[in-house]
Amino acid sequence: MNTLLFNLLTPELILADAALVVLIAGLIPFTSSHRGMILSLTLLGGLLSGAWILTHPANYSLFGGMVVLDPLTQLAKVAVLALSLIACVFAYGSTVKEHFAEYLALILFSTIGMMLLVGTEDLLMIFIGLELTSIPLYLLTGYLKKSSTSAEAALKYFMVGGVSAAFLLFGLSLIYGVTGVTSLRELAAITRTTGTDPLLLAGIVMALAGFGFKVAAVPFHLWAPDVYEGAPTSSAALIASGSKVAGFLILAKFLTFGLAKTSGSAAWDLMQAGWLPLLALIAAASVVIGNLAALSQRNVKRILAYSAIAQSGYMLLGLTAANANGVASVLFYVIVYAATTLGAFGVVAIVEQRRGGSDLDHFDGLHRTSPGLALCMGIFMISLAGIPPLAGFFGKFYLFSGALGSVASVHDGSFGLLWLLIVAIVFNAVSLYYYVIVLKHVFVAPADDAPAHDRACHCGVSAFVGLLALAVVALGLYPNALLNPIQNAIRSAVANPAKALVAQP
Repeated sequence: MNTLLFNLLTPELILADAALVVLIAGLIPFTSSHRGMILSLTLLGGLLSGAWILTHPANYSLFGGMVVLDPLTQLAKVAVLALSLIACVFAYGSTVKEHFAEYLALILFSTIGMMLLVGTEDLLMIFIGLELTSIPLYLLTGYLKKSSTSAEAALKYFMVGGVSAAFLLFGLSLIYGVTGVTSLRELAAITRTTGTDPLLLAGIVMALAGFGFKVAAVPFHLWAPDVYEGAPTSSAALIASGSKVAGFLILAKFLTFGLAKTSGSAAWDLMQAGWLPLLALIAAASVVIGNLAALSQRNVKRILAYSAIAQSGYMLLGLTAANANGVASVLFYVIVYAATTLGAFGVVAIVEQRRGGSDLDHFDGLHRTSPGLALCMGIFMISLAGIPPLAGFFGKFYLFSGALGSVASVHDGSFGLLWLLIVAIVFNAVSLYYYVIVLKHVFVAPADDAPAHDRACHCGVSAFVGLLALAVVALGLYPNALLNPIQNAIRSAVANPAKALVAQP
C-alpha cells in the first residue's frame, strides 16, 4: 500500500524535489547564466513530473478518495503542469529580478497544490489542496516588494482569500456534519436516499461562496482586478490559468459527483431548492458585471481581469447543465481559456518590458514594431470574444449548446435555462467592444517613434507566446483533439470509478 501511495504521488514529489533543488541553486553566487540555470532546473523538474504522469496510467483510489488517479485526473494534472511551466518561462523575461529562484520555487509549490486538488474526491483534501494552491499565490502576488500596487494587491488577495477559506471550511464542515462522510462518492450515495436537508443546503451555499472566490465569480470577484494589475505579470498569468483549471475541475466534481441529487432546478418557471438556482444566479451576475465593468478599463491587465470574471460566468453556465456533457464542455473551455489568457499575459509581459507599462496606450502601434506579437494578441482577443474559427468560439458554442440541451430536458411548456442562455449570448456581444478596443490600439493607433523604456525581449517568451497562439488556432480547427480525450476521461470517471483499495482513512 505504501508503495502504491508513493507511486501515485510521485509527480508531486518530483516537483517538491525540484523546488528544493531550485532553492539550493539560488544560493550559488550570481553569474551571468544564473537565471537561465535556475529556469532550466525548474523546467527539467516539471518535464520529469509530466513524463511520469503520461507513462504511468492508473485507475486507483486510496483512503476513501483522498488520493485518486484516473484518466480525468491525469489530463488535468498535465494541463495545470504545462500552464505553470509556461508561467515560469514568462517569469524569466518579466520584472522579477531579485530572488528569482525563490519565485520559481513558489510557482512549483503552488502547482503541487493544484495537482493534489485535481487528484482528490475528498472534502478534507479539497480544502488542503486549495490552501496549498492559494498560499504561494499570495506570496507571488506581492513579490515586487518595492511596488506599492503589488503590496496592496497581495494584502487584498490574502484578506479576501482568508475569509473565503473560512466560508469554505465551515460549509464543508456542515456537509460532513449532516452526512457523516467526506468522500464525494459516498456523499452522492447518501444524498440519493436522504434528500435535501436545510443544514446541508446551508453548507452547500457557504462552500459555493468559498469556491466562488477561487474562480473569481460575482459577488466574490472584487480581488481580481487589483490582483491582476498589481501582481507581477507571470503571477497574474498563473492565477488566471492554472489555478482556474484546478478550481473549476474540483467545483465540477464537488457538484456533479457529490451533490447531483441536491441540484434542484433553475428553470425560469420551475425553481426548486438546490445548488442549481444559486449557481445560475452567480453565472448571470458574473457575465453581466464582468462584461460591463470591463468597458471602462484603460489597463489591459484589468481588462483581462474583468474578462476572467465574465468567462467564469460562462463556465458556470456549463455546469448548470448538471451532466457529463456539461462537465466536459466546462473542462474543454477552461483549458482553452487558460491557454488563451496565458498567451495574452505573455504579450503583456513583453510590452511591459519594452514600453514600461500595460495601459492601452502602451500597445499603440504594436503591429508596426512587433507584427508577430500583434498577430498573437489579435488571436487571443478574438478567441476570448468567441469568434470563429478559433478555439474560444467552439468552447462557447459547446457551453451554450449544453445549456440549450438542458432546456429541452425540462417538461414541455417550460422555458428551462433559456433565460440564462439569453443573458450569456447578449453580454457576450457586449464583450466584443472592449476586445476590439485592445485590437484598435494594437493595429490602428499610430506607434511612437521612440517608445519609453524600449528593450529587447527574451526570445523564449516570444516563442511560447507563438506556440500558445498556434494551439488556440489548432484547437479551433480541430477541437476533437482535446475534446475526445476529455469526454473519454469523464465517461471513465463516471462509469468506471477508480478502484478503491482502502475504503476509509
